[in-house]
Amino acid sequence: MDVIKKRLKEEIEHCGLTKTEIARRVGVSDEMITQYCTTNKLPKLDTFARLCKAIDASADYILGLED
Repeated sequence: MDVIKKRLKEEIEHCGLTKTEIARRVGVSDEMITQYCTTNKLPKLDTFARLCKAIDASADYILGLED
């Protein structure tokens, strides 16, 4: 889970969008985006898919399936 959290946080920070913009696109609160990056809370599968699309990131990369 540490790899997922680390990579998700990096992708969110480097996507060029604010957490508010990301949250609006994904359909969750700003606080939830923060929790995904700082706690052991992970998004549901459908939310994860929308999040990857919103930040233009590879789900395989975030999940540690590819480098």
